Amino acid sequence: MELDDAKAGELVKAHYKSGTYIGEVVEDRGDKYLVKVLAVAKHPLQGDLHNYGQTENVFFHQRKALSYQEKMNVSKPAVHPYQETQAPDYKESLRESLESLKQKLEKEESSFNEKAKQNISDLEKQYFG
Repeated sequence: MELDDAKAGELVKAHYKSGTYIGEVVEDRGDKYLVKVLAVAKHPLQGDLHNYGQTENVFFHQRKALSYQEKMNVSKPAVHPYQETQAPDYKESLRESLESLKQKLEKEESSFNEKAKQNISDLEKQYFG
């Protein structure tokens, strides 16, 4: 599939803000696709994206993943074919994407990584109770 020819109902991988999602194209909106979220491929990053890696004098954002079936307007160049015939389970993909982010943050000790891990711990409580 080329970037400009996704059809409604097709599964795609879409990069949105600082996360990556697997979803279903709902409609073509010219320069964007409306995509319904079915799974999380990469959890959004934590912290200030404009000053990534810093904790001093910045607003350290907690970023949640988009919810199951939440719709997003995604720029066409950020939408790619998804090769599988079925999206993974949303909750399981959310859990795996958080675990992957945690493992990345645990590779190096820094105040940024510590703060990001605190955010993730809080997000796990919100997501999974």
